[in-house]
Amino acid sequence: MSLPKDFAFTDYQPYDFANRRHIGPSPKEMEAMLAVIGYDSLDALIDDTVPKSIRQEKPLEWGAPMTEREALDKLRETANHNRKLVSLIGQGYYGTITPPVIQRNILENPAWYTAYTPYQPEISQGRLEALLNYQTMVCDLTGLDVANASLLDEATAAAEAMAMAQRVAKSKATAFFVDENCHPQTIALLKTRSEPLGWSIVVGDPFTDLDPVDVFGAIFQYPGTYGHVRDFTGLVARLHQTGAIAVIAADPLALALLKSPGDMDADIAIGCTQRFGVPVGYGGPHAAYMAVKDAYKRSMPGRLVGVSIDARGNRAYRLSLQTREQHIRREKATSNICTAQVLLAVMASMYAVFHGPQGLKAIAQSVHQKTVRLAEGLEKLGYTVEPDVFFDTITVHVGKLQGIILKTAVAEEVNLRKIGDDRIGISLDERSRPVTLEAVWRAFGGDFEVAEFEPGYRLPEDLLRTSEYLTHPIFHMNRAESEMVRYIRRLSDRDLALDRAMIPLGSCTMKLNATAEMLPITWPEFAEIHPFVPADQAQGYRHLIEDLSQKLCDITGYDAVSMQPNSGAQGEYAGLLTIRAYHLANGDTHRDVCLIPTSAHGTNPASAQMAGMKVVVVKVSDNGDIDMEDFRSKAEQYAENLSCCMITYPSTHGVFEENVREICEIVHKHGGQVYIDGANMNAMVGLARPGDIGGDVSHLNLHKTFCIPHGGGGPGMGPIGVKAHLAPFLPANPTTGEAGAVSAAPFGSASILPISWSYCLMMGGEGLTQAT
Repeated sequence: MSLPKDFAFTDYQPYDFANRRHIGPSPKEMEAMLAVIGYDSLDALIDDTVPKSIRQEKPLEWGAPMTEREALDKLRETANHNRKLVSLIGQGYYGTITPPVIQRNILENPAWYTAYTPYQPEISQGRLEALLNYQTMVCDLTGLDVANASLLDEATAAAEAMAMAQRVAKSKATAFFVDENCHPQTIALLKTRSEPLGWSIVVGDPFTDLDPVDVFGAIFQYPGTYGHVRDFTGLVARLHQTGAIAVIAADPLALALLKSPGDMDADIAIGCTQRFGVPVGYGGPHAAYMAVKDAYKRSMPGRLVGVSIDARGNRAYRLSLQTREQHIRREKATSNICTAQVLLAVMASMYAVFHGPQGLKAIAQSVHQKTVRLAEGLEKLGYTVEPDVFFDTITVHVGKLQGIILKTAVAEEVNLRKIGDDRIGISLDERSRPVTLEAVWRAFGGDFEVAEFEPGYRLPEDLLRTSEYLTHPIFHMNRAESEMVRYIRRLSDRDLALDRAMIPLGSCTMKLNATAEMLPITWPEFAEIHPFVPADQAQGYRHLIEDLSQKLCDITGYDAVSMQPNSGAQGEYAGLLTIRAYHLANGDTHRDVCLIPTSAHGTNPASAQMAGMKVVVVKVSDNGDIDMEDFRSKAEQYAENLSCCMITYPSTHGVFEENVREICEIVHKHGGQVYIDGANMNAMVGLARPGDIGGDVSHLNLHKTFCIPHGGGGPGMGPIGVKAHLAPFLPANPTTGEAGAVSAAPFGSASILPISWSYCLMMGGEGLTQAT
């Protein structure tokens, strides 16, 4: 059969992601743009912009890029290596049901997940209203006056609360008391945060070991990690007598039934809203919260949404009290918090809007009653169950049977928590069904049915909540799904996101958040993996993280990567702690000076301060470049105590400074390390590598350079890459309870890493360079 005359074979690839989907401008459009600025080709522009002295020698070579279908098949194959069991491990992470109306209309909706941080309130009114709902929900449940618009995770929020307590306390003590019933990852981050600042951490039983005279504050877990529900009113009063600050880490679902932190006169309440409809996701992202008494609102970290009046006299929302934020206070800041968890806070707030107070209370009662039935069955089998008063978590004394029971539970497709060598922890949630309880009983040697046990209550009347919550009409008027969908749509119509227009915001360089990249984050094999499951149940995640880490090493020229930091600012902090640990290991305890140009982002000096360093400011010239004469002078002046310098490359004004190698050589000559801020890696991927030009450590913003969406102001992901000599000092595993960790979960917000991985798979090395 002969071919028609107008038929011809073509090399057009309809699913070629890099060329046809990700990079928007056509070749003709690129030619037109180049002509306007006077260049014949893109290569000529790059040659004039990026100094030859820093250009990388070899291109990124990862083989052929994948099509969307091939990448999704690869992700499905990877996800299937995760073993999805029912996890009753607890420890701050719980099974939850994401209402489908929220999953489809918020989590999977680009109108919500592609928006930028709400610094421009006129294009952010919908999101700001949703965040105000979140703050209202937190204030109501905690019984405190003011709440922020979310923090990175519960352990980070605890560290922020400690720093805030030290700042506002009237006590001159330098120790902070930590309830031994706090989650291990919380204790770990408190130790990490306190050690560089010279504060001591005292861990113990607050009812026997706390002496308020010796501390500037204390934190209590409510309910405790092992299940205890206690009234801290008396301890709070004792702390206040000495001018110390009381912090309560509270489970928001438990607060639907229990006396609020405000009713105990706590000064600060922190916690995590993960169980309000946000999947565990192997550690995150989730929205932590902080609420404080009105007297302390100006010392509270994070963003705060307030109600204002616009130019026409209409009610409007905006970010409030911004002068207290780190980018204003710089080295005087006590926090470097820059990223919130907006998308997850919106989901949690909509969970409360969807269920209302009656729904939240019913869920809490159901969880508690299931836990009581579970405890009764175990007691019937002869096990000692603690504590006597609990909400959703119990601890079972099993002696030498621990290993057998844990193994049998896994055979029943249930994960339980190993505590010490002779106890097992069990935490139930709204997803726990009768078959779950029966499987647990079988693991302990029982053969009961749930119907054999009557619903019970193990909460004393004096600990039950009497105050109202979620009284605002918004938590009562959207019960029908049609109303819920319309409310979510009305809010999104007041926002500007990438589904409507480009957002031209400086170094952040908004990228396409491709649908094919976003799809896997809601797959149960990624979304429903508890962060503390045995390693053999998360082999898919481990492979993904290892491969993405290697790709980031190839891109940056570094030798090792930590995925733990939950934001760019946390990446800075982790990198500086890594440098600090390196100097300490070498006996250079005196090296604590950090050189930072005046042009640096405000998180740089704030992070340095948090890492216990002294910030020395370096001048910049009129065009924004680092003043080399001043840099040399400062480096020589502080040579004996020089720890590091922090520079952003390309610089914050968008220029590749020619003398970057000289800057690095000066620092190394005087015994320091070089931190290169990776916020602007969009301009370097495939062209230059910070590890090749003298950098020792950098963070990368996966939510800027590697396609994780901004989510309207979070989630973020700020992994750090380091040279080999710093690798032994990367962030530690938070589950050990020891200092060194910077996030609550070992791999930070792991459930959004498939986005960056699939981006790399579909672009390939050549495509990533082309995008740059």
